Amino acid sequence: MNLKLQIRNFVVLFFFSCAAFAQDVALFRQFNGRYDFTIIGNTLNTSENNLNNFCTITTSSSATLNMGANDEIEKAYLYWAGSGTGDWNVVLNGVPITSERNFAYFQNDLDYFCAFTDVTSQILSTGNGNYTLSDLDVSPFLDANHYCNNRTNFAGWAIVIVYKNESFPLNQINVYDGLQGVSRTQNHLTLTLNSLNVIDNAGSKIGFIAWEGDVNLPTAGFTESLKINGHILSNALNPANNAFNGTNSFTNSRTLYNMDLDVYEIQNYIQINDESVEIQLTSEQDFVMISTILTKLNNQLPDATISIDNVALECNSRRIMVDYTVYNLDSTNPLMAEVPIAIYADGNLIEQTLTVPPIPIGGSYSDTIFLTIPDEIPNDFTLKFVVDDTGNGTGIVTELDETNNEFSVSISMLVSPEFNLLDKILACNEGLKKGTFDFSHYEEMVKVDPDHVVHFFNSQEEAQANQNPIPNTNHYVASSTPKEIFVRIEDENCYSITSFLLDTKNCPPTVYNAVTANDDGWNDFFFIRGLRDIFVNFKLSIYNRWGTLVWTGNNNTENWYGQATKGIQIGGNNLPDGTYYYILDLNDPDYKTPLTGYVYLTR
Repeated sequence: MNLKLQIRNFVVLFFFSCAAFAQDVALFRQFNGRYDFTIIGNTLNTSENNLNNFCTITTSSSATLNMGANDEIEKAYLYWAGSGTGDWNVVLNGVPITSERNFAYFQNDLDYFCAFTDVTSQILSTGNGNYTLSDLDVSPFLDANHYCNNRTNFAGWAIVIVYKNESFPLNQINVYDGLQGVSRTQNHLTLTLNSLNVIDNAGSKIGFIAWEGDVNLPTAGFTESLKINGHILSNALNPANNAFNGTNSFTNSRTLYNMDLDVYEIQNYIQINDESVEIQLTSEQDFVMISTILTKLNNQLPDATISIDNVALECNSRRIMVDYTVYNLDSTNPLMAEVPIAIYADGNLIEQTLTVPPIPIGGSYSDTIFLTIPDEIPNDFTLKFVVDDTGNGTGIVTELDETNNEFSVSISMLVSPEFNLLDKILACNEGLKKGTFDFSHYEEMVKVDPDHVVHFFNSQEEAQANQNPIPNTNHYVASSTPKEIFVRIEDENCYSITSFLLDTKNCPPTVYNAVTANDDGWNDFFFIRGLRDIFVNFKLSIYNRWGTLVWTGNNNTENWYGQATKGIQIGGNNLPDGTYYYILDLNDPDYKTPLTGYVYLTR
């Protein structure tokens, strides 16, 4: 047994083990623009399978493609079908083809199949001319089963071609496919074709690829009909009581044995604004399967869609910048100017805007908008743009598709990193509120996350701009206090700014209690470190051993050089060597009690 037959036998077992009796005919692809469709194909039956030689089926046949000079092929879809569980590998003009999508139908204990492959690139490359489909072989199934006795042995192929021509009106082409049928045991089939948008029914048409119809069926007394919205379809090739009779509407052939490629005008059977049509197939005798239906409707409408292209977030801000684009791609008419756009955050309307220019077919319009997100919206929210929305879910434009007008993205605001508050740092007043500080340890203390980056700045403006950070934090000299130091804490997305204060306090002065008033440059006067320019209201009094005041001074007088300026002065104002006593009144709220002590004077 050859490999191909082994594969087929495996598929037979597979399909019998599955309960796949039919696959609904449903929308596969939609085209909007200056389009139309045509179909080429041929049967592999050498004659009607109701005749005596009905079991003869070849493995190849040919058809001719003849497109006009201004016709531009958009898509080409190859369908092939036959009796049995499937031959999924065929050859088109010498090129091997493998099925991309498979359809199965089970009727009266017999299997039937249809296969699909997109052959657009091959058709574009080959162009007009003869096309031969070969290696479609259903004979292994016919020998092992009762198709010939049942007179449902068939095989054939068809290529659906959707093409564009700038002279055409704006149309909508819908391609529906699957595999469903009727027979003497299942007389009725109703198909609902959705996703239609009938704007103008002039020139509307419907096409069918059907399999296994017989020219000699039904016989007298039996009924067969094809209806759309309750109206019987018929034409010169297809009588009202025998629609599927082995004909080809594109070539006017009546010898397309046991398959049909038929087209009907339907402008009188559909209404403007219809969104669907109903196909009704009835057969009391003939077995007919439909795999593909095509509709062409005159349809001049725009189709607005929108995308959010980029969202720029500002750190520490509820203000965001959004780039967006409005498209009119799958359309058959330009999109008018000033179409409303509604903008929502977690379902709440936060802003409205408009498109500016008209957008041509296949065109787009991009713009940027700045949004302020209300405080009641959480930091993590869904941002949604809806085109053709006046803010209450209604629009002003009739479109081909009213369900594709919105675009959403998830937004996480750039939240400032958390930080710890920092206490004020105190240092001793070095005079006129000058101080020296070490705040290097604050780099770690301010962090909540150890991976954060910290810098210190002299001003909030420099911290915001991240410019001129303080280079030395362990020996920082503040020329005046209080001094505010600003801290910038950064993560990978955002930053926070906090601050702390540097301030000085008046530390206790240091008294050097020896005076050698001999003008040698050493201890020539009574020196108290940390007094002047710090305790600016101090008063210093010097007393001799008997408690007599001999000298007073304050921040605005000279130092004490061992001279008397108070009391009785004998022999000049130089005081004799000896021990003297001082009272230092700092006049500072932190030092309510004067400092006292002794000073030894010598010359």
